[in-house]
Amino acid sequence: MNLALIHDRPHIQSFWEKRISADVQHAENEEQRRNRSALTKLREGWIVRLENRNKHLKNLNENFVRKVKTEQSADQT
Repeated sequence: MNLALIHDRPHIQSFWEKRISADVQHAENEEQRRNRSALTKLREGWIVRLENRNKHLKNLNENFVRKVKTEQSADQT
């Protein structure tokens, strides 16, 4: 085996270990940043508001349809 390859192996191994360690650290920092972000809380708040709005509009529509049917049946009698 070539002596140069044997001699460079520890350097190559340490290079890649440092690179992997830096990438893992970067990923952890990014995850922590996302967890601290207020964006998730804002999205959850907007989802709740939209769900409440949709429920309210659905109830309004149902009440309107019920009222129209009641008026139609009263007009027929």
